[in-house]
Amino acid sequence: MSQGPLMPKATAVWLVENTSLAFEQIADFCKLHPLEVKGIADGEVAAGIKGLDPITTGQLTRDEIEKAQKSPNYCLKVAVSKVKLPEVKRTTKGPRYTPLSRRQDRPNAILWLLRNHPELKDAQIIRLVGTTKSTIQQIRERTHWNSGSLQPMDPVTLGLCTQIDLDFEVQRAAKDRPAAVAADAGASLLPAEVSTAPEAEPEERDEHRHGSRGEERLDADSVFAKLKGMRRPEDDDED
Repeated sequence: MSQGPLMPKATAVWLVENTSLAFEQIADFCKLHPLEVKGIADGEVAAGIKGLDPITTGQLTRDEIEKAQKSPNYCLKVAVSKVKLPEVKRTTKGPRYTPLSRRQDRPNAILWLLRNHPELKDAQIIRLVGTTKSTIQQIRERTHWNSGSLQPMDPVTLGLCTQIDLDFEVQRAAKDRPAAVAADAGASLLPAEVSTAPEAEPEERDEHRHGSRGEERLDADSVFAKLKGMRRPEDDDED
């Protein structure tokens, strides 16, 4: 699919007013619907829009227009620019660009980051809010010229950075920070399953403790009962 003109409706207005091209040809070139081009010709659409000359802007050539006027089935093609602009390479180096309307909020955002995320390095804060290392140092040491009026404010709420960027820098700082040693930590809390388990009743504990002895006693009684039933008849006669 070919690329249309920069200002399609303004270009369509000019082509309708200055050429004898068919509505379908203009619609195809400007990426509009033929009925919309017909509405432009009838004055029902794009009222008040000034026409844009595609020849002056280098989007069409006069020869291309004349060729299309002679052949109603011919499709106009956008002129290829002879001037090649160098490709702009995107770089991530340097501080983030901050709009002028947001620059006054940067000290408040820096103060918020220093208080809520002290693990962040100065380079990370610079990437997030687009400030300088000296400004961070001044706010940290309370030597900033407006230190008395600063209030910590979330840079995401201020629009200085996105939540994704902030979470990324915080996670990176957490990975760089050495793991905390838990040697001096006090007694740890018991798991919830243990602390919330119902305490066993005294009888259940006694039965559990003396259960083995009771079983041994029952076994001994049964043995003596069997022995008593096995007495010989001669012992009864002697008595």
